[in-house]
Amino acid sequence: MSNPAAILGLPKPQWARDDVEMLYDMSVRFLGEEIAPHYETFEKNEIVDKDAWRKAGAAGLLCASMPEQYGGSGGTYAHESAIAEAIGHVGVDGFGIALHNAIVAPYILHYGSEEQKQRWLPRMATGELIGAIAMTEPGAGSDLQGVKTTAVKDGNQYTLNGSKTFITNGQNANLIIVVSKTDPSKGAKGTSLIVVEADEVESGFERGRNLDKVGLKANDTSELFFNDVRVPTANLLGAEEGQGFIQLMQQLAQERLLIGAQAIAMIERALSVTIDYVKERKAFGKAVIDFQNTQFKLAELKTEATVGRVFYNDCVQRHLDGGLDATTASMAKYWLSDLQCKIVDECLQLHGGYGYMNEYPIARMFRDARVQRIYGGTNEIMKLLIARSL
Repeated sequence: MSNPAAILGLPKPQWARDDVEMLYDMSVRFLGEEIAPHYETFEKNEIVDKDAWRKAGAAGLLCASMPEQYGGSGGTYAHESAIAEAIGHVGVDGFGIALHNAIVAPYILHYGSEEQKQRWLPRMATGELIGAIAMTEPGAGSDLQGVKTTAVKDGNQYTLNGSKTFITNGQNANLIIVVSKTDPSKGAKGTSLIVVEADEVESGFERGRNLDKVGLKANDTSELFFNDVRVPTANLLGAEEGQGFIQLMQQLAQERLLIGAQAIAMIERALSVTIDYVKERKAFGKAVIDFQNTQFKLAELKTEATVGRVFYNDCVQRHLDGGLDATTASMAKYWLSDLQCKIVDECLQLHGGYGYMNEYPIARMFRDARVQRIYGGTNEIMKLLIARSL
């Protein structure tokens, strides 16, 4: 297969050079050698083995952007992007380490106490702790203000009650940030983030079924139930209650940018495998690439992909410089995930009937891409957020 990272022929942006490029190359090798050979099994079992997580930790793929004093590699979001793009280029999209690295760990780094950071981050870096964030509820999807899960203080403990669904890493996770209401009367201002250490909970915490999804089969996406779960008040993220909604809003820009990383990586892989396919596949006595329709269609797709990559690279640089605003992050999430679904669909069409066969990578990409327009806030919500800036 052609190198997906080079398929557009663009020079690497400054943020993707040197140690970031080295991490990308190492990630591609590790994922190709250690994860890809077992990925069909992970898809069949609908979960990635915990041993794979520990191997990823040993290889330096976990918590790359966390400070070295907490067991990380001392990198930035650029390093997390390199890992996320490697996952997309190798085609092991259901391995949920990007969420663990670039969404869960930053909440602890930015809002956790020194004791919390020392207790949790080093074990997240080794894969001993697998992270999840429990936002979505059966009755509240993109509406985070509609969360019903409660955390009632009782002495030096909280009692958690509620249910969550569509939780990435839900079966494997043993460190779960739970979005809950510590004061339901205050609406968004009564929201707090509380960390549940699943291995330490005595009773009341239950994992529901591993949800049967259209795509991303290898990722364990689950229901979680909290029935009078007792959690130490020391597990609150932040110095006081009621900071949860602000914390979520501050971190959602990076989450949405990460979805953009996953989108552009799959776009590049889809183009790469499709160009290889149409060069080899014969129809009516000549290679499919020799038909003008194929050439025009791929010309359109490569142009759109190039625009997407340039936009993503610009967003990353702005984020690293501290200037990526919520509106632009919403644009990146919505536009790149829409583009991902469009380009993957067009690439499947160029495969003809074989594109609909599960043995071809484009078929899996077609299934895996669709959820990108839903999680992290639906693309309709992204448009509402963008509209507020008009």
